[in-house]
Amino acid sequence: MNKVTVVGSLNVDTTMKIKRMPLPGETLSALGKSSAAGGKGANQAVSAARSGAQTYFVGEVGKDSGGEMMLKDLRENGIDVSGIKVNDQVGTGSAAILLDENGQNSILVYGGANQELSVADVTAAKKQIMEADFVVAQFETPQAATLKAFELAKANGVTTILNPAPAHEIDPAVLKLTDLIIPNETESQALTGIIITDETSMLMSAAKFAKMGVRNLIITVGAKGAFYCTQDGYNFIPAFKVNAVDTTAAGDTFIGALSSQLKPDMSNIEKALVYAQRASSLAVQKMGALPSIPTKDQIMAASQK
Repeated sequence: MNKVTVVGSLNVDTTMKIKRMPLPGETLSALGKSSAAGGKGANQAVSAARSGAQTYFVGEVGKDSGGEMMLKDLRENGIDVSGIKVNDQVGTGSAAILLDENGQNSILVYGGANQELSVADVTAAKKQIMEADFVVAQFETPQAATLKAFELAKANGVTTILNPAPAHEIDPAVLKLTDLIIPNETESQALTGIIITDETSMLMSAAKFAKMGVRNLIITVGAKGAFYCTQDGYNFIPAFKVNAVDTTAAGDTFIGALSSQLKPDMSNIEKALVYAQRASSLAVQKMGALPSIPTKDQIMAASQK
């Protein structure tokens, strides 16, 4: 059983179901509304935990009903929340999600307490970082916190996974401490300047990331699948064909499931990728972020069909 420490975001997601995305200046009526626990960090941690990983969380919530909901939901998923700080000055992070009838979404995120996560908060979780097999981070919390987490991880032989989302300029020091980077095709282009069109462009992207200091890469390409490139080889793993109703947590489900199965030396990356693709394919068939993330039993059952 892998031990996974997630350093990341905790958001209350409010989803508005709409027929199509509004045009600039246009007002549309929503077909439905729902609220659920979410945030890239929370989604990835729940995905890892539901796939059997011993999961620990480092993050921050506000002293409010949203924060209480986040802590309750993580505890119910067996996640150790002792590394989550409660901030009485800043509210819990939140996200407003517009979801159209094709399952595509647009998301607005308010960072809130997520943006207050500090180097000191991460240092306080040193034990859980040192004892992990993987430390996973995203970009909905300050990069200084991620850098500290990765410094502690690498000093103790722990494998680091970076999901550079939402994509923006990365501190070169973070990249040099990243063992595996997992962008989608849009994020990969934003970081390398290379448009993802085919295998050649993916290999060019892998070479660009390697120059930045990251020698292992997975690029997720939505419903098409995922490309990986490690020091031992590369391949493209096709996605499972399903009818998507909500893609909100697809990438996060993929990353959490992957971290639960991957060996730290990445020797089983293809097998772990297929498992993660299966998990993601199940998540997009249900509404919501956390509610849609499958368990290991559900993933294994789907694999038998």
